[in-house]
Formats: sequence, structure tokens, C-alpha cells
Amino acid sequence: MEAQAYRGTCLQNVAAHYDVVLISGAEPTWENEFLLDYEIADPADQAALTTAGYALAERHELAGVMTWTEWYLVPVARLARRLGLPTTAPEALQGCRNKHTSRSLFARHGVPSAASVSVRTEPEAHAAARCIGFPVVLKPAAHAASMGVIRVDTADQLPVAYAFAAKTADHGVESTQVLVEEYLDGPEVSVECVTHQGQTTVVAVTRKTVGMPPHFEELAHTVDANDPLLATVAPAAVAAIDALGVTDGVSHIEIRVVDGRPRLIEVNARIAGDMISHLVHLATGVDLARVAADIACGRTPDLTPTRRQAAAIRFIYPAYSGTLTARRVTEPTGGVERVCFQRQAGDPLLLPQDGGHLFTARIGYLITTGPTATVAQARAQEAYRNLDIQVDPVAQEAPATRENDA
Repeated sequence: MEAQAYRGTCLQNVAAHYDVVLISGAEPTWENEFLLDYEIADPADQAALTTAGYALAERHELAGVMTWTEWYLVPVARLARRLGLPTTAPEALQGCRNKHTSRSLFARHGVPSAASVSVRTEPEAHAAARCIGFPVVLKPAAHAASMGVIRVDTADQLPVAYAFAAKTADHGVESTQVLVEEYLDGPEVSVECVTHQGQTTVVAVTRKTVGMPPHFEELAHTVDANDPLLATVAPAAVAAIDALGVTDGVSHIEIRVVDGRPRLIEVNARIAGDMISHLVHLATGVDLARVAADIACGRTPDLTPTRRQAAAIRFIYPAYSGTLTARRVTEPTGGVERVCFQRQAGDPLLLPQDGGHLFTARIGYLITTGPTATVAQARAQEAYRNLDIQVDPVAQEAPATRENDA
């Protein structure tokens, strides 16, 4: 359900222009209507992925290989190289995947970023935090979707925060390290970029709303084709892509604007998640999924904007952890492009503050459009008010009774 809700439009858009064959870790379900053929293999297992790729190459004339999944970037690039198909070098994508390597390359190439120290133990984290100065951010070196990322304001908060970040980092395949980083205090945005044969074009900027401190849960995004901030953040995004050696593909560059100047958070060398590529399509007319497929096949993409409007997404979260009992739209709202529910009645919901993450907390999302960002956001707010979400809270354990209280 998660994949269909957030990546269904990407697969649909690619299949409208190309015959698609898929390598997936499980039998396809909803994907079948968009597929010509498939192989079942774990894309994170290089040997299994390569075997599946060769099997498909025997049955079809493959023109390109692509992925929009963060954890598969390096294996898929290696597969493309072995098949003789266009790709950014796997070594460059490894630099994107490891945030410590990214920071080092940013520093070497003069790209404004954040102070960062890689640690493996809690005492090392304490030492790094004292050196950088509170507040700091702890995060896994090689993960995604803000999972395991937490802000730490004081030294006494660090033990719990380190355990939280390290728990997610321990599941990493490429790195199990934790980073202690300077907290960048400013609005968060992402820059959606297209790189073809070493030349990068900035397509759009996404303004983000994050919340649920000390976590960095993404609550809403807005893309405006006429956003004046694009000119401010574009040079830093291009410099970051160049520093990492990304030569081909769609990238999602995360930035914080501090005192009016962009500071790099990370480079994700794939199409953005959270339906951002769909927002870009609605706002500008540029189809980033098709663009990624074109580049993967060695074709020059068409980046000509055909629309100049705005689109917004609002994610649906419960007010507290518990069991979802009802979710429905009470009345229609003008400007709503879609409402998607990922959860059904009876599903458990667990917020980050209770040990969950976006995959356990989100109920769904709604998308709105408008001539300006202000209009699109206002419509999203109104549509959110027209939702009926009912959650039974998690039962709290009663305190233990002392014998003297009996």
C-alpha cells in the first residue's frame, strides 16, 4: 500500500512512454497493469539483482535501468554498468548514500553545509556534541525519510537521543554509524534537479513544513512554479551535485536557509518521495518520472514548463498514537486533486514520540492545487478540516500499587 500510495504515479507515468520490466523483492500486485515482465529478487542483494537483470536482458532489449528507492541506488547503478547502460558512477552514488562522505566532499569543494562528526559510541557522541555546541542533530549516516533523526538541545538529552538514532543506524547495510551535526536553524526546502551528461537544471523548489520536535517529521510540502526562493537555493544545489560527482538522473537536494543563505543537508540522487514529483508535475508540467526514465535510456529529457501554478500536500497524522477507528471526507473541498488513505479502520498508529516513524504514523495525505502557493495551502487547510479522523488512544498502564496503598 505504501509503494502504491507514494510511487504509483511514477510507475504509471513511466509506463505511459516505455515498456517496463520490474525487479522486485515480492510478487507484483498493483504494479501488474504497468508491467511487460518481471523478476523476483532482492534489489539490495547485488548478486541476486544482477542475475535478475541478466535474465530480463535475455528476454528483452533493455534501454535503461532506474530506481527511485534510496537503498537500491548503488546496486542498480552497478547493474546498469554491467549491462552497458547509462548511469552515474556507483562510487558517486555511494557518496550520496553516506552522509559523512557527503559532508567531506562538500567541505572539499566549498559547498556550505553543517559541521558533522561520525561516531560509533555514546561517549564519542558526547565529545562531538561538546565540540560542535548544542543544539545538535543526531542521525544515521546512511538512511532516509528522516528516520532516526533527532534534535538534542542539552547534554542530558543525548543518551536517549543516541539510542534512538543508533537503533535505526543499526539496520543500515552501507553504514551503521551515527552522525552528530550542527543544527541548522532556518526554513527547510528541497530543490528538485535534473542532471544529464554532467549538466544540471534546477526544476523546482519545495517548501517543507516539519514538526513533532525533537523529531523532524515532514507534515506538508508546497511547490510553486513562481517561487522566488528558487534563485537563492539553485546555485548551492548545483554545486552539491557537482561536488558528489552525480552526472545523470533526477536529484532531490535538501537545504536549510540560514540567515538568508542556503546550507546543504543532503543530496538524494533519486526522485523525491512524499509525492513531491507529482506536485512538481502539477505546478510546472515537468514529469520527473519520465525525465528519469529518459535519462536512464540515454535520451535528452524535455524540461520545458507547461504550467505555472502551485500544488500542496498535507499529510494526515493522528493527534496521538492509538488504533484508527474511522477516516473519511465529510464534504468536498474546491481545488482538491486527490485524497489518499493509507490506513484502514483497525490499523495501529504509532507517532515518532512513541517510538514510531512516518510508516507507522501516517494515515494518508491530500493534495490541492491553486494559482499561488497561498491559495493551494489555504485549500489544503480547508480540506484537512473536512476530514473525520477517529483514533482510540493507546491504553496507558496503571501505576503499580504499593502495599501501603491497598
